[in-house]
This record gives sequence, C-alpha cells and structure tokens, in this order.
Amino acid sequence: MKMVFSVSIILSLGKLMKDTLRYLAGIAGPSGYGSKSTAEQVTQCSSFSSTSQLTAIITGIGAETARVLAKRGVRIVMPARDMKKAAQVKEAIQRESPEAEIIVCEIDLSSLASVQSFCNHFLALRLPLNILINNAGVFSKNLEFSEDKVELTFATNYLGHYFLTETLLEKMIETAAQTGIEGRIINVSSVVHGWVKKDGLSFGQMLNPNNYNGTRAYAQSKLANILHAKEVSRQLQGRNARVTINAVHPGIVKTAIIRAHKGFITDSLFFMASKLLKTTSQGASTTCYVALSSQTEGKSGKFYADCNETNCSSLANDEIEAQKLWTRTRNLINKQLSKLST
Repeated sequence: MKMVFSVSIILSLGKLMKDTLRYLAGIAGPSGYGSKSTAEQVTQCSSFSSTSQLTAIITGIGAETARVLAKRGVRIVMPARDMKKAAQVKEAIQRESPEAEIIVCEIDLSSLASVQSFCNHFLALRLPLNILINNAGVFSKNLEFSEDKVELTFATNYLGHYFLTETLLEKMIETAAQTGIEGRIINVSSVVHGWVKKDGLSFGQMLNPNNYNGTRAYAQSKLANILHAKEVSRQLQGRNARVTINAVHPGIVKTAIIRAHKGFITDSLFFMASKLLKTTSQGASTTCYVALSSQTEGKSGKFYADCNETNCSSLANDEIEAQKLWTRTRNLINKQLSKLST
C-alpha cells in the first residue's frame, strides 16, 4: 500500500514539474499556442468570416481584451463601474484603431438593480450580441456586503455575471439564429477554483459567511463561474441553441486584484511568483482565443488555460452541484427582484 502511495506521489510531482517547465518555456499545446502567446497572436486567424459584424460585451474594463478585439473590427460594449477609467481606455483604443466602435456604459455588477439597468439600456440599442465576456472580478480582503446584502466578492464575481448572462441570453440566441454566427460566452475564472472542497460550497455561507476569508471567498466565486458555465452549456445544448459558454483561466497577471492579495501571498512568495506572472497581453490571450478562434467552434462547457482546453477540479465537473447552484441562484435573484419592484 505504501509503495503504491509513493509511486502515486512521484507521478503527480513529475506531472507538476513537467507542466511547470512547459509553462515557463511557453511550449505550445495542441492548439499551437501556449503560456507565452499574446492576444494579438491568437486572434490572427478568426473563426468568423468578418469580425466587423460582431458585437462583444466585456465587463470590468478588460482593456487588453477590448483593444485586441476592437483591432480585429469587433464593436465593443464596455459596461464599467469606473466611467472615467473606461473613457480613458476607449480613447486609447481609438487612438490605435480610429475606426473602432466603443460604447461605454455604467454598471455595478454587485448590484442587481444596476445590472438590470444596464441590460435594459443595451437591449434598447437594438444591437446584435455575439460575444459576452464576463471578465470583471474583485478580491476583498475584509468582509463587505453589496447593496443586496450579499458578500461583495460573490456578488460581483458570480451573482452579477449570472444575472447579466440570463438577462441577455435570449438576445444572444436570437442573434445567432438570425446571423448564422455562433454566439460565445466566456466566464473568466481561475485555477484557484480547485482550492474549494465540497464542504466549502455552501450557498448560504457564500452569501453571508460566518468566518470570512478573502482568498477562500475569491476561490469560491471562481468555482461558481465554472459551475455556471457547465450548467448553462447543458441548457443551451438541450435547446439546440447556437451559443456556447466556456470558462477560462487567464493566468496570473499583475493586476489590481493581485496587488490586493496581501495575505493571499507574502511579499517573498510574490517575488518568486512574479517569475510566473504573465504580461497583460499574455493574460488576455486565452479569453481572446476562446472568443474568436475557429478551434473553439462548437466547444461548450469546457475550461481553458494557456489557450488550450484543460481539466478543472472534480467539484467543478459535478453536474448535480452545477444544477443546484444555478437553481438556488435563480431563486435568490427572483426574490431580490421582487423586493426591488415593491
């Protein structure tokens, strides 16, 4: 028994070392791309005959994703909480790509009322919707609550994107049916979803935790993003809708979220981890790859990292947990919306 256990550990360590070396070297996977590939490189060959026909919503001021998609001719709708920063990103993109069409709107993803207001505004524009990138994310070191009285990380990273997706899903299905162009939804998740064990997937505790830990809350929200993609993919396939939904791990990029992770990693560990950090363009590559690549056409309910399909945790693959989370979230949102309407 001990011999089998030791062999198992050795094999696991060997795979981890191999994967780490592949990552550091930027060795390409089956897609032809790897950890060092940039967003511009992976979008040179698009699945679509003309990306100028496409409209994409990108939450959270995903500046590099927006820049590259706009450069490829995609109309960008950028809902953001910080309108000043969003306007600056729009200006920078249009300096590089003067023909780019960028629409900036206001949204607070932690607020269901704000998400509903944005969706009403977008639908009133009567634009098609081909791509929805649920990109926004926060890390909250201390316990905070949204205006809907939901823990802020969970409310922003998962709940707001769930509601956004559900509200715009019929528009995406309609656009795909009318144009013959596959719709694509991308949930930006993280490999840290694998840190969550089954006893950590308590819906009530994620909404209002008794013993708050910022890193755990962030990991739980990222697991929820994947479970959401899995369940919505199942439902879309059941409807024969020409819309896919996948989750991606962008890699570790030096963003505001990483800088907020004091306690997530110590300064010394951050220095060592910095050797693994991606550039902004490398960090946006997997999202852009799944959004535009011909290689991801028809793929749904999958998890991608470094522009290649990869494995997520066994919990993230649990169909029953995915259905339970989707149903509980829908019931919660319906309850909250009924309060807003009274």
